[in-house]
Amino acid sequence: MTADSAKFTPTASAAVSTGKSLVWSEEFNAPIAWGSKWVGDRTSAYRYGNHNPDDNKLDWLDPGCVTVSGGVVTFTATPAGHTLENGLQAWRTGLLTTEYSAEGFQVRTGDYVETRVKLPSRDGAWPALWTWKDGRNEIDTFEYHPDNPHLLELSNHVHSGCTYHTDAEAIVPDEWVSIGSCYGEHSVDWYVDGERVFRDGTGVGADWSAYLILNLSLCAGRYHPAPAGPEPITFAASHLRVYR
Repeated sequence: MTADSAKFTPTASAAVSTGKSLVWSEEFNAPIAWGSKWVGDRTSAYRYGNHNPDDNKLDWLDPGCVTVSGGVVTFTATPAGHTLENGLQAWRTGLLTTEYSAEGFQVRTGDYVETRVKLPSRDGAWPALWTWKDGRNEIDTFEYHPDNPHLLELSNHVHSGCTYHTDAEAIVPDEWVSIGSCYGEHSVDWYVDGERVFRDGTGVGADWSAYLILNLSLCAGRYHPAPAGPEPITFAASHLRVYR
């Protein structure tokens, strides 16, 4: 893929057309602003801060697994020298969250978030864009598993609503796709390449807010295959933008 294909972003028009303006963004055109804008060594969504075997994850967070080059961030996962509490071998992997950062940016009711990502192809990969705060407030703009190569999981865990969205043309391993969601009070709406693909009809309520998380998790094998070997697994993104 060329740099232009990575940066192409049809979903911006969906947000702007509803009268929203860009209020926050990460274009990945400079080194990660650790501490001020992003944190990568912990999240309150993980039981132990930097790992969370309870959620069928092999993750062991390491900011060194997040690198930027040419306007693209790459998350690289490799086997780690750590053993999880359940006896499984951990994988070093990358996560970006606004939680604990000096800026402390949060999305809120009415915001529209979008990212452009290159979906991974290796079994065991579990990339996602999601939100978290105070042990809840989770909205999954997307989750992806390469064993279902043309499917995105879109979920509202605040007021239950979810779907499996399948598109053999837009959702393809090792290809770029733009994915967004609008956190409406009465309905969360999801977009793929600028087209709305799902409305949950439940929303997040009037006073919802949460931190952003963009990451590459590794499956432990309960619901989706675990990594088949020790070779690195990667996931990439070219931007993350919030309109309000």
